[in-house]
Amino acid sequence: MNDELCGAVDELVASGVVASRSEAVRIGLERLVDQHRRRRIGDEIVRGYRAAPQAGSEAGWADAATVRMIAEEPW
Repeated sequence: MNDELCGAVDELVASGVVASRSEAVRIGLERLVDQHRRRRIGDEIVRGYRAAPQAGSEAGWADAATVRMIAEEPW
């Protein structure tokens, strides 16, 4: 870590955002791992839809249900 980053982390510690440098590093690593996991899962979902795209008939029920729900509203 360079001096600028260490100083920024020390400011977080001093202002009570984190208890220590160690906690700041742990939180950063947890977020990095989570972000990577979410990106990987999203990519897998996209690949799945590209391999087997949803047919129009498979989604039509949702559109019809939405139209019925709106029509039933008493506004």
